Amino acid sequence: MPELRKDPVLGRWIIISKERRKRPTDFAVETAKSIGGFCPLCPGNEKTTPPEVLAFRLGHEQLRDAPGWQVRVVPNKYPALVIEGDLGKEGEGLYDRMNGIGAHEVIIESPNHEETLTRMSPENMFFVFKAFKERIADLEKDLRFRYVMVFKNYGRAAGASLEHSHSQLIALPILPRMIVSELAGALSYFQYKERCVFCDIIRQEMQQNVRVVCQNDQFITITPFAPRTPFEMWVLPKHHSSAFCKQDDYQLHSLSTLFSETLRRLDACITDVPYNFVLHTEPLRSGGVEHYHWHFEIVPKLTSIAGFEWGSGFYINPMPPEEAAAYLRESLDTRLKGELCEKNTAG
Repeated sequence: MPELRKDPVLGRWIIISKERRKRPTDFAVETAKSIGGFCPLCPGNEKTTPPEVLAFRLGHEQLRDAPGWQVRVVPNKYPALVIEGDLGKEGEGLYDRMNGIGAHEVIIESPNHEETLTRMSPENMFFVFKAFKERIADLEKDLRFRYVMVFKNYGRAAGASLEHSHSQLIALPILPRMIVSELAGALSYFQYKERCVFCDIIRQEMQQNVRVVCQNDQFITITPFAPRTPFEMWVLPKHHSSAFCKQDDYQLHSLSTLFSETLRRLDACITDVPYNFVLHTEPLRSGGVEHYHWHFEIVPKLTSIAGFEWGSGFYINPMPPEEAAAYLRESLDTRLKGELCEKNTAG
């Protein structure tokens, strides 16, 4: 029988349609195909992008906007919002509007055109997360901005328009509706129980250990109780923290290690699956929020949003999160054992 599950933060209801349940191999995935040709994000083509706003380079002697970088951040050449100008808020009768002021940047995650985030070493992934942190901290100084959204689209089905591995950030003059809903839901829980709902989720998931995918001393990956899509995962710090940019280098290294394992487990279940991830963190200049908990949400692109979903606000998910977590825990271990057997046989 299908189940209705309520998200404890947003109050959003999810339909877990067990009759439609599937194995990982049942999901059709559009394989990414190389389109070849010129890539503006590759080393040697730095002059074809806007001037970099941040880069981590192999040596101090390296020049700006030149090869030698590990991670490079540039303004988006075709931005959704522009950084010049003022907000120009005004009313038109009962309507409100403002200028499209913001910042839109591209984080080029690797100089290697063929390297994906899934196959990147945790040591290199650390610089990606460090770039997120430094750009959020810098954009926070601009008082026009209230929120910085960091996100990644991997695969054409997930919205990626360039092959070269990259993520993006957009600084906004208003709070996104999702963050407003999360803050409100978390505050309502805190006012009732005087505890952070995310901290309670982490404690319960660690106790029950049925939706835990992987963990280390600092972070945990779970399949949420009411997931929107098959294999949706949340990566959360185990210790309460509302601001991603407050993480130190040790914590970012720990995050990189777990995030790398999380993506490899997803890839072991469904090879090269398109996905989106989004960083959920506190609004800029909040100074710490005791009822909120920053986290990443990873959402594979495995189901489509059709009329019922748009009209009702319900998501229909054919994969119970407990089964998804079991597949994610077992798949990478099975792959590694197979690879080890092949090496021993070859030896």
